[in-house]
Amino acid sequence: MTTFTLSRNAFGKLVFTSADGVHEGVLPVRAFPIAAPDKGIALVDRDGHELAWIERLDELPAATRTLLEEELKSREFLPVIKAIRYVSTFAVPSIWDVETDKGDTRFVLKGEEDIRRVAATTLLIADNHGVQYLIRNTEALDRASKKLLDRFL
Repeated sequence: MTTFTLSRNAFGKLVFTSADGVHEGVLPVRAFPIAAPDKGIALVDRDGHELAWIERLDELPAATRTLLEEELKSREFLPVIKAIRYVSTFAVPSIWDVETDKGDTRFVLKGEEDIRRVAATTLLIADNHGVQYLIRNTEALDRASKKLLDRFL
């Protein structure tokens, strides 16, 4: 049961209203953005103070859930790598051509430490500009992609 309401003001900022008052510019923050993106979401004020904790997005009224999903989507840019097409060299820095859920792209991998294992088969790859790319399941990649990736793991 929610004890608050969310809305957008004329400037597009989220407005949180509860018995404690009204806060503008509220931000949703996921506790586990990769492992459990729809569970454990905090609503924080501009100073980072938690205003509300949401166990599960699907427990919210539809209008509130839609508003939160829109806000999270606009804040989080995390392309998911579907295939690795080409890697310029197996030394770093190297240029990677990949297919993502947002389209084909090319990025520079500065160092092997920019590939982080999040779970047994889940990786995060950061490019030289700080953009994070997600590989949800390395086992689901095609054979050629796995072969290229294995050279860096």
